[in-house]
Amino acid sequence: MLSTCLRSVALTVAVAALGATCVPRAQASAPMVKTQAPGYYRFMLGDFEITALSDGTAELPMDTLLKGTTPAAVKATLAKSFLKAPLESSFNAFLINTGSKLVLIDTGAGKLFGPTLGNLLANLKSSGYQPEQVDEIYITHMHPDHVGGLSAGGELAFPNAIVRADKSEADFWLSQANLDKAPKDLKGMFQGAMASIGPYEKAGHFKTFSGDEELVPGIRSVATHGHTPGHNSYVVESKGQKLIVIGDLIHAAAVQFRHPDITIEFDSNPKAARAERALIFNEAAKDGSLIAGAHLPFPGVGHVVIEGKGYEWIPVNYTVIH
Repeated sequence: MLSTCLRSVALTVAVAALGATCVPRAQASAPMVKTQAPGYYRFMLGDFEITALSDGTAELPMDTLLKGTTPAAVKATLAKSFLKAPLESSFNAFLINTGSKLVLIDTGAGKLFGPTLGNLLANLKSSGYQPEQVDEIYITHMHPDHVGGLSAGGELAFPNAIVRADKSEADFWLSQANLDKAPKDLKGMFQGAMASIGPYEKAGHFKTFSGDEELVPGIRSVATHGHTPGHNSYVVESKGQKLIVIGDLIHAAAVQFRHPDITIEFDSNPKAARAERALIFNEAAKDGSLIAGAHLPFPGVGHVVIEGKGYEWIPVNYTVIH
């Protein structure tokens, strides 16, 4: 009996020793990958499927761009959120599948805004869609980081899509007379809009609307002029749930939610932009609507609640679609 036990123990020890000698040694340090996962985030809004798409990020000097404050105050407020200037800012667009229409709101910067942007098409494809499937594209405004992804080399990036924008916006940015009289540092904005929209105009794929209008069932435009002459937001509703895609009503979440009176250099009419932001944020805080912002930290979707003289931003909780 004892010899049997000893043999068993000896066998166990031998097997363990053999296993130890067979364990592969750790390799030398593995190379770092240094890439993110594809930039998309998906959730359901009633019967609609919403996909937030990242076009990338870019560093913006918010300490000098934000107005109605001081660089020191901006830096101090950013620091409270463990951020600093220049601020790495998200550039987002939103894809809505209503079940009968595939609608894209904004298109990113394409090649108009530097090498860290222009990723929207790749992320759209990674999300399971193809640009040929997009039926309609709604533009919040014609700054280059919102329309640059429409065209590439004069070709339609979305060959089957109808592009729509507010008539006031089109009349301003697509005007040769306005381009001719624009300051030198703004001429590129006009040229970018013309180069991006032009191929769709030529193909008969560009249409305007005026003010508040239902564009397809469940999606309507809301005039929020101020950031640009024809800036629009879009309200998406399904089964009693509501999402407001706000474009550039806000740029620096860590600063402007706490201090909503602060505007940005890019606002063509700061007073109007500030007023429209308050209207939309107060509405969303009152009825619990989701908001989606082009420059809110990706995926750029969440709720706002009133907090003192400002607002608190509550990003969406991560969710899995079943």
